[in-house]
Amino acid sequence: MAQYYEGIGRRKASTARVRVSSGSGKFTVNEKEAAAFFTRYGDVESILRPFNAVGQEANKYDVTVLVNGGGVAGQAESVRLGIARALQIINADWTSALRKKGLLTRDARIKERKKPGLKKARKAPTYTKR
Repeated sequence: MAQYYEGIGRRKASTARVRVSSGSGKFTVNEKEAAAFFTRYGDVESILRPFNAVGQEANKYDVTVLVNGGGVAGQAESVRLGIARALQIINADWTSALRKKGLLTRDARIKERKKPGLKKARKAPTYTKR
């Protein structure tokens, strides 16, 4: 196997291990084609934003992703972060371009835990006076 660059991306409950290597533009996610795995409109374009930010064409690289946990949105964003981190390893000069577009910042927002006595994290049961 050719040399690859790895980036780990996380978002909500999702973790993506992304491997980027020079190639012919093959993009697989959990051994499926990317378009077959991310069927929501705009997800694949969103995932490929790091390549656009550094002025590279995605079809010059092979991307292999193992993603698990979370839902569709969290998985898509974790893959995007993983690609951005891998590109940063490929060429350190791209860091500023990726950072300007906000592609290297980990989105730390996660689900808040449920508290005892409440129905959800903050939703309280209906108050009744009598």
